[in-house]
Amino acid sequence: MAQIRRMDCKVEVKSSADRFFDAFNTKAHLMPKMSSRLISDVKLLQGDWNSLGSVRMWYYASQGKSAACKEVRENVDEKNRTIVYGILEGEISNYYKTWKSTLNVTPNGEGSLAKWTIEYEKQNDHVPEPLNYCDFYAIWSKDVDAYLLNAK
Repeated sequence: MAQIRRMDCKVEVKSSADRFFDAFNTKAHLMPKMSSRLISDVKLLQGDWNSLGSVRMWYYASQGKSAACKEVRENVDEKNRTIVYGILEGEISNYYKTWKSTLNVTPNGEGSLAKWTIEYEKQNDHVPEPLNYCDFYAIWSKDVDAYLLNAK
């Protein structure tokens, strides 16, 4: 029987919640510049960059290897600074039947807290928990934060 699992990955950043959320919400096309050590390219395949249902192809580094995935923007709640992404195909699909990533950004002192929630279903019992993706989201978040702080 299929079991949807959930994992939370929390990252403290120095940027304001609004500014950090805006980077992920409206500036996906700049991610190769903001996080060049992880994101090599992103291409818009359907829709426009910021619309619901838009589809993008991401090219990135995962565990020292080049990988790609096609994702769709499923939901955006600007008031609560939340974005939901679904993976349609790519390297992740080799290990997980379903994959949904949710980014929620909340104020935290002078900075903010970026919480990535991964909801996934493994292809089989031999597939490991996606801890490496928590690391990926943490590095990506820190890279974007550093870019935003230097771009003041």
